[in-house]
Amino acid sequence: MKNTRTIGVLTSGGDAPGMNACIRAVTRAAINEGWTVQGIYRGYEGLMDGEIRELTTESVSNMIQRGGTFLKTARSKDFMTEEGRQKAYENLVKFGIDALIVIGGNGSLAGAEALAAEHDIPVIGLPGTIDNDLYGTDVTIGYDTALNTIVECVDKIRDTATSHNRIFFVEVMGRDAGFLAQNSAIAAGAEAAIIPEDKTDIDQLSNFIGRGIRKSKNSSIVLVSEKDGGAMHYAERVRKEYPQYDVRVSILGYLQRGGSPTARDRILASRLGVASIEALKEGQRNVMIGLRQDEIVYVPISRAIKLDKPIDRELINVLTVLSI
Repeated sequence: MKNTRTIGVLTSGGDAPGMNACIRAVTRAAINEGWTVQGIYRGYEGLMDGEIRELTTESVSNMIQRGGTFLKTARSKDFMTEEGRQKAYENLVKFGIDALIVIGGNGSLAGAEALAAEHDIPVIGLPGTIDNDLYGTDVTIGYDTALNTIVECVDKIRDTATSHNRIFFVEVMGRDAGFLAQNSAIAAGAEAAIIPEDKTDIDQLSNFIGRGIRKSKNSSIVLVSEKDGGAMHYAERVRKEYPQYDVRVSILGYLQRGGSPTARDRILASRLGVASIEALKEGQRNVMIGLRQDEIVYVPISRAIKLDKPIDRELINVLTVLSI
């Protein structure tokens, strides 16, 4: 006989394509165990306000292909306080929720860890962020879709860059992580990527100008992470230090978050969602479900949010070699 449980599921922080597919997987896997699922709307903010409704198989039908999150999301300053987390816990008790699944990025999982530390409730984190910056998993939900969106945009930008013989600095998201910039640069055939992880004694812009501008090229594309002034900072430097070049900036912004998730993101979200229910069945708590070498792994949330995820240094070399 299956044990009856009631679990809550929420999405928090920035939305990421594949979140709906993940909610669907969590819901259906739980129902398959005979469990009840409570959907928490507007993230931790909704948890504190009691915006909670039961999810059924029908609730998550026709969701796998939709971008964003139908549960909505929000960033909550109040939840960062002990009083806010106490209020959230009281609503978990009120709705009979005995385990919480949180889909989100670094800040969202940090909130889950704090809640679990202060109150006796099992928490499972699922890595949902386009930044791909959570330690312990090779890839996060939404990253592949965002990567493909960036490459599609850069392909179009190159048409204009070539027509006008310009340097384009294209700014992408990623916060302190350069995974989106580095990999989209390789995939789009860009000349360079300026990322936080490539901090050396050599100035990245000077290095690019020195090796990346060739007479044989009639355009140059540089992908830039949004950190430290982003694309505008480097474009201004070129205008001042290398006035012979015609420079333009394109900031992709929230365009990167939208769109229907790729097949890869749908499959990843589905696997992680089902695995979260398996983890609860096994008695796991306060872990993030990750994927390493195509295998499901359990990573302590404390490690996932506190350790830096290293970028593959070989990727930097690949782009350097191919940009000549």
